[in-house]
Amino acid sequence: MVEMTQNRAAASPDNPGVVAMPPFLYGGAFLLVLLLRALWRLPIVERGSLLWPGLALVVVALGIAIWGRRTMVAAGTNVRPTQPATTIVTSGPFRFSRNPLYCALTLLYLGLTAIVNTWWGVIVLAPLLAVMHVGVVLREERYLERKFGEPYRQYRGRVRRYL
Repeated sequence: MVEMTQNRAAASPDNPGVVAMPPFLYGGAFLLVLLLRALWRLPIVERGSLLWPGLALVVVALGIAIWGRRTMVAAGTNVRPTQPATTIVTSGPFRFSRNPLYCALTLLYLGLTAIVNTWWGVIVLAPLLAVMHVGVVLREERYLERKFGEPYRQYRGRVRRYL
């Protein structure tokens, strides 16, 4: 009986088991956008440029990402979702969103989409967000609830999932 329990524990690693690292999901999606744009431009604006709004989104995204990462490191937990969480981070940008780093990735993606001026970024975003929600965020939430129990449920009740 003890051996079966140990085998089950070994089969359940101390991480959420996300489908892929989120930066790779966003990066792969954006590479697809660039490929589609090469085949058919599909511009958002015909005249003018979305360079400055795009750059503004990129700067905001990087600021949120840096703030969130520093907050996690300062709290002593792992940033990578493939490694164990050691604590529930509730300070910094985690006071406003349970997933500020993923919100930052989405803003970065949208900023780059604006810079390259193509509707393909918006079109590809819908399935990307579905994969992120089901394959990353929901898995992380189940893992954190399993690991931290009531403190995580209280945090989840106070702070929105995204924005």
